[in-house]
Amino acid sequence: MGTKTVDETGVKTDEHKTDEAADAAEATEATEAPESIDVTKAAEAPEAAGTDTPAEDADASTDEDTDEGPDGTGTAGTGAAPTGVGQGAGAVVSAGLGIVSLTGSWVGTVASARESLMGQLQTSSSSDVGTLIEKGYGNAWQATAMWGGIFALVALIVGVVVLARPAFGAPGRPQAPWIKSVAWAGVALGVIGLLLAVLKYTDVLLGLPATG
Repeated sequence: MGTKTVDETGVKTDEHKTDEAADAAEATEATEAPESIDVTKAAEAPEAAGTDTPAEDADASTDEDTDEGPDGTGTAGTGAAPTGVGQGAGAVVSAGLGIVSLTGSWVGTVASARESLMGQLQTSSSSDVGTLIEKGYGNAWQATAMWGGIFALVALIVGVVVLARPAFGAPGRPQAPWIKSVAWAGVALGVIGLLLAVLKYTDVLLGLPATG
């Protein structure tokens, strides 16, 4: 830097003014440089923090979402849970079979007609009344009762299986209320149908009329 000179009258020369301007410029640069550096670092720091943190979170969430199950399919925690469709279908079948056992079926109708026809073929006009009634009607009614009892027994078995199924399935999964209701209806209808079939087959209920 140049040497500051002052004339005898105390007035500053041009050289002195030039030196003061240079000193002021250097002081300004010295004060502005740290501020610009700090501002630049402050601007870069959030970007760096904002870039790393979401990436780590995304990696963590990806790892959690893609945890592989026992079969290696990447669906751990989302295994197929029993839907109860089979149990519901079984309950409906049980109730339907119970109704058929009480109202009759085409199988029972055909079996009854067949027994009636065979009875007519096995008897003649010379047969007594008791034989005609037994061969023509008794056997046919017993055939109807037998097939009704078969349907009632199947309805009873299916209903009991549906009600007992949760005990052998996944623990902690209660059976739907409507499945229980329908299954119990099937069991009840099966019991009633089976009881009526036995009573009719043994002629305790609606037996053959007496001929003598």
